[in-house]
Amino acid sequence: MLKWLERLLFASRWLLVPFYMALIVSLFALLLRLFHHVYLMALGIFSTSENDLLLQVLGVIDITLTASMVILVIFSGYENFVSRVVPEAHDTWPEWMTRIDFGGLKLKLMSTITAITAIHLLRAYLEVADGKAADLQWSVLVLIGFAVTALILALSDHIGHKVTHD
Repeated sequence: MLKWLERLLFASRWLLVPFYMALIVSLFALLLRLFHHVYLMALGIFSTSENDLLLQVLGVIDITLTASMVILVIFSGYENFVSRVVPEAHDTWPEWMTRIDFGGLKLKLMSTITAITAIHLLRAYLEVADGKAADLQWSVLVLIGFAVTALILALSDHIGHKVTHD
């Protein structure tokens, strides 16, 4: 009975695969959004202000960071929780694919979320209108919160690696 339960528990990791497939579908949705965004940017390239163009470019950066974060979660999550990936068997696969452990993934995700929050803050700053200063202050506080959290995660990861190697 115990061996059967252990096999069931071990096999249950494959239930994560549909989640990673959904993330791949999400990448396609982000790609379509990117194409739409770039299309609209191209249409107004000569009629838009420099400030609006900067906002549109920040939107492209935002989508790119989000897509990169999804890729990190797919590769790292699959490697850490479902099945080992052997990049040596595929010449074109990036080397980092199998080097991101769960702690590294958390740190990279938090760093990416902080960067995305900073982009949103910059966009809000560029779009600031009268009466929106309080919203901007809250955005700054959220950014500081994410940055402090990322710093704490980095320090705890550094301490954890130091303890492991000592």
